[in-house]
Amino acid sequence: MENATTIRSEIEKELKLGGYTFNSFGQATGLNRGIFSAMLNGNPPKPISVRQMDLITKAFNYPEGWLYDLYVDECFYDGRPHWKRVKPFLIRCVEVGNLRCVEKVLSRLMEDLNHIPTIFALAEELYEEGKLKEAIPFYECVIENEKYQHSERLAISHYRIFSISVSESMERNLEATLRFVPFRNRVPLEYHLDGLLKLLNLYHNLHQWKEAERYADELRALTTIVCKSRGTNKKSFTLKTERHLVVYYGQGYLMKGIALEKQERYEEAMKYISGYADLSWFEDLEGIGQKEVQKFTLWANANQLSLKILMGDTSSLPMYIQFLKNNPPEILLGLLTIVESANKHGFLIEHILQQFSHELASFNNELSMKASYYKQSFSYDTYADLCFQLAIYMFNNLSHEKGIYYVLKSLKKCLEISSKEKFMICTALFERFRNKATKDQKSEYEGIMEEVLINASKKP
Repeated sequence: MENATTIRSEIEKELKLGGYTFNSFGQATGLNRGIFSAMLNGNPPKPISVRQMDLITKAFNYPEGWLYDLYVDECFYDGRPHWKRVKPFLIRCVEVGNLRCVEKVLSRLMEDLNHIPTIFALAEELYEEGKLKEAIPFYECVIENEKYQHSERLAISHYRIFSISVSESMERNLEATLRFVPFRNRVPLEYHLDGLLKLLNLYHNLHQWKEAERYADELRALTTIVCKSRGTNKKSFTLKTERHLVVYYGQGYLMKGIALEKQERYEEAMKYISGYADLSWFEDLEGIGQKEVQKFTLWANANQLSLKILMGDTSSLPMYIQFLKNNPPEILLGLLTIVESANKHGFLIEHILQQFSHELASFNNELSMKASYYKQSFSYDTYADLCFQLAIYMFNNLSHEKGIYYVLKSLKKCLEISSKEKFMICTALFERFRNKATKDQKSEYEGIMEEVLINASKKP
């Protein structure tokens, strides 16, 4: 009971220094005098709760967490973990960012691996409450200590961390992905579907098209099996996915086609459009499902026109431009398609850029991107690509100042989303045409490079 005595000795020392009586300190903390006395003088002493510890700390005017290190042993009164104190203490520690104490408690708990299910249950509870970051240390504990490598609990922990960790940073995305991938087939069906869709979107944003194609194939295969199972077992079939089932089915075809398109396998990509062009046959669509089906139909029309343009069919441009005007969320991607094709096939698009001059000027506005049904990370990535392609177009047509303008736009966005490869390519492009840059453009470029150095110095 050494540490239990120590925490009480610390409190008693402060009582004497402050000249408090049990009665006066009880009034200062709001604690009942008898309860406070039992904490210090009881035989055995009454355990101290996390709330009571925080009230005592505040009354002594000490910073939050003053007694937390000493409280670890209070959680293991009599040498055994007392969950009524352990759980609130762990939650409080993650809330205030005291991961050191979390690690101490978890280390003690893991002396008996029978506590792993309890830790996992706490992680799931926090996750369901929306306390995602708070749940991570507990999922990590399960991963590090789970002795059964094929346990569902282990696989779910990997999936949860993967889901939580997916962020705007490409670097962190990839790290989280590589940890989850070996466990993707071991999670329950709902998480399997959600996990594959997240993997697919992530590799799409990373422009790793072979991997994107691979997970598109896996998603199409899995959703086909699920649809068949649902058709034969309607009464017993329940599925709690993040999205409507039609989304997983349609995305498998849509993203397969996009992955092929990005590899310039346009004819193959065209074949997959029919897989999501009309999904009205899907069962149980209702309101949400019907809206998703409408989006897939719209994307099918857009992608069919887009592929024709990428293959050099300029006769499809008027129809495509009208489509973009009728569907503003598609303008960003549509302009990227047009500029890429112009660079590849050598046709002029000044008249098109003029028609969308307002949109080009507003794309860098965060609010305009949030108005889209595309995720912000996807929009930012697409915007960086569009600026790069516009720079190429301007340089090809000897509009050097405009070319530098778009290179700088792309550089800034690549830095923001931590896209190292694109950043390096844009840097090389700027250096090639540095002698064409204005004094202000050179100064702006130097500012961007200075920001790179500052960010690098902040990393451990």
